[in-house]
Amino acid sequence: MIPFNKPYLHGRELVYIAQAVASGKISGDGIFTKKCHEYFEARYGFAKTLMTTSCTDALEMCALLLNINEGDEVIVPAFTFVSTANAFALRGAKLVFADSERHNPNVDPEEIAKLISPNTKAVVVVHYAGVACNMAPILDLCRLHGVALIEDAAQAIDSYYMDRPLGSLGCLSTFSFHETKNVIAGEGGLLVINDKKFIERAEIIREKGTNRSSFFRGEVDKYGWVEVGSSFLPSDIISAYLYAQLENMDVIQSRRKAIWQRYHDHFVDKVAEFGIELPGIPEWATNNGHMFYLVCKNLEQRTALIRALKAKEIHAVFHYLSLHSSPYFLEKHDGRLLPNSDRFSDCLLRLPLFYELTDEQCDSVCNAVLEAVRSIPRAG
Repeated sequence: MIPFNKPYLHGRELVYIAQAVASGKISGDGIFTKKCHEYFEARYGFAKTLMTTSCTDALEMCALLLNINEGDEVIVPAFTFVSTANAFALRGAKLVFADSERHNPNVDPEEIAKLISPNTKAVVVVHYAGVACNMAPILDLCRLHGVALIEDAAQAIDSYYMDRPLGSLGCLSTFSFHETKNVIAGEGGLLVINDKKFIERAEIIREKGTNRSSFFRGEVDKYGWVEVGSSFLPSDIISAYLYAQLENMDVIQSRRKAIWQRYHDHFVDKVAEFGIELPGIPEWATNNGHMFYLVCKNLEQRTALIRALKAKEIHAVFHYLSLHSSPYFLEKHDGRLLPNSDRFSDCLLRLPLFYELTDEQCDSVCNAVLEAVRSIPRAG
């Protein structure tokens, strides 16, 4: 069986977990949480970082920091995970879903431009598969209209727009270290704060609405409840696992990108005749090797391909279902057609990609895909 994903130990994960336990403090903001903060701020130049229990929690912190309230509009990609939208729905926001680009699952800046209104409070972009959205026009739109920009960079660690690391362009940004991501902690996330005016409140919201962080720095003589918040701190055990992975970031990234390239090179001249498209990397973006996907000709072809691969014990999976047509939101949607998002929902197929995937396994997947598509009827 070739799984879609496989969590892994790269080096000193268990050693660092033991050290965290031996330190006598495995709750939030222990020694390894601080090491992770220092790593991200030094490597990517982020103004302030805060580890969270998940990327979902980091997004919920964004909604709190921006004071999202009932009636505020938040523009969100339709082709994304529910967490991107749910964080703002929880605050009573009106979600306005934007379509993807034609040849890229990322949100289309021209669609965002059509949707901005006097009630728009924030725009959320998702860098799908770790590939940067077309950020220049999006940044211009947000500046022009005085709208906050949030980057959901859950899949985009160590990826860049031009020469800027993803996560550094929005006033707030979020990352995920779920076991399906490039560097992992099982669960876990990161809030990046690029606008320094949010730093103090972010620490308070993350600590259940208290100024506990200021107390431990000796800035106040006691701490108390000063605003609404929640418990967004991860255990230091999570951070210990993650820090061991961060130490090997370049090795991990090199291997993942090599696998991605092997897939691409195998398919590049062989799948177009079957109506299948390969992922593209725009000129402004880098590739962090997070995901390799195929865009099938239609839903029927994808369904047949998944079935054929499963028969060969290869686990390939589809991805998001367009949120604007979800059971929860369908009656709330304004009726606009979002054809590109729907197309990716129906046609996008993700292939196995994880650090320990061997070249031989990668080749087996490629050969199985090509054998399957050649046997699928081309009508339709």
